[in-house]
Amino acid sequence: MRHSYLPKLLTLAVAASLTGCAGTMRSYDSELKGALQHTQQGNVDQALAALEGNNTGEDKDLLYFMEKGSLTRLKSDYPNSRSALLKANEKIQIWEDEVKTDPDKLMGLVGSVIVNDKVTRYDGQDFEKVMATTLLVMDDLALNELDSARVGIKKTHEREAVIQEYRDKEYAKVEEEAKSKNATTTFKELKGYPVETLDDPEVVGLKNGYQNAFSHYLAGFVYESLNEPSMAAPGYRKAIELRPGLPMLEDGLANLDGRKSKPAGQTDVLFVLESGSIAGRESVTIPLPIPTGGGLVVAPISFPVIRSTPTGPSSASVRAGNISLPLTTVVSLDAMARRCLRDDMPGIILRSTIRATLKGTLQNEMNKRVGPLGGLLTAVANVVTEQADERGWRSLPKTIAMARGNLPAGPQEVVLNIDGMDRHIKVDIQGEHQLVNLRMQGNHLYLVQPNKIPPVPSAPAIQTAKNAIEAEGAQ
Repeated sequence: MRHSYLPKLLTLAVAASLTGCAGTMRSYDSELKGALQHTQQGNVDQALAALEGNNTGEDKDLLYFMEKGSLTRLKSDYPNSRSALLKANEKIQIWEDEVKTDPDKLMGLVGSVIVNDKVTRYDGQDFEKVMATTLLVMDDLALNELDSARVGIKKTHEREAVIQEYRDKEYAKVEEEAKSKNATTTFKELKGYPVETLDDPEVVGLKNGYQNAFSHYLAGFVYESLNEPSMAAPGYRKAIELRPGLPMLEDGLANLDGRKSKPAGQTDVLFVLESGSIAGRESVTIPLPIPTGGGLVVAPISFPVIRSTPTGPSSASVRAGNISLPLTTVVSLDAMARRCLRDDMPGIILRSTIRATLKGTLQNEMNKRVGPLGGLLTAVANVVTEQADERGWRSLPKTIAMARGNLPAGPQEVVLNIDGMDRHIKVDIQGEHQLVNLRMQGNHLYLVQPNKIPPVPSAPAIQTAKNAIEAEGAQ
């Protein structure tokens, strides 16, 4: 019978609206806003309690582990942070394995076409996948797990290559599918969509939505601390390529040889300031007119939006004694989130167009079969189940800034100045190299310590670590 599948689609839509369709109606953004408010007041335990309260099931998803990993870091609880981030990376690894073995399966997303994108498994935005390994490397450094940090850096680079290969295939498939259906995939033609959020020069100027200068500079810093300048140079070089024109990044490469002969009793300190919380996705509904056998039917379709917000402090510096170092913003994760959304929009629009056509056809068919009441029920189900996917790693910082310089070893007071306001912290500077990680949440400053990089291991130990990495890559 013609359109015999349509009543089944209606049943599915209504069931989704009543049961939540495995979390379809769940608002991750609303849940995390409450938790983040606790961190702005210095109440990390309450933030974690809120996270646990919103994730009571046995089968925790990727977002849970990512949020737990970054929240527990604020307490300097590195073992639990590392454990959570390892779980997150295990789930991302499932996505990577599918990319390598059956990418067409990931590109299908049939369920999302019928209801909305929130019914699909959340695999993380591209930049989130990279930040998961980056934060894990920072945890490893704090725990003096140098071998694990080295493996994490290698994993970050491998992950970037997997993402690039998959996105190239995905974009080609979306373009081919759009041509076959004579559908447009440009967000600029969506009347009512805030185009300026994705056409922002800061967003368009990014090379892609997954590589960031901080992750690569950190790789250079770790290799340099291990006395491997030849491995450090590519990290610094890539950071410069991703954010050209920043003296802070350029000095990392230019002074690589000169830093070998720093004065005795001095420590090479890298200050990392994470500020704010990344902006969440919102849902904006746009009515799309769909031609059917009974005339035009308007189908409400929701699209994700990330509103543009201030990118961070207008000025920031750190001061220790008579040494003052300006902090340079090297990454805006807000901009990266919007770049990811910009790159994803062709696929989102294509799926939404197909969904709108199905909904419009279904509403017209129910009008003919059941009458106005059937059409009304269908329209209601369409509205209830139509939500954009707003999931995202909300406890990530909005921006990441860095400063680097030689400081005398030993306990000392460091003054962090943000937009003219001083905040005093006590730091114990030790070793040849040290990473000092600060996090501003609202008016609360977290000192994420300890981050003391241990002495450089012996040459045999370095070779053993390299052999282990090579063996892992050969598997």
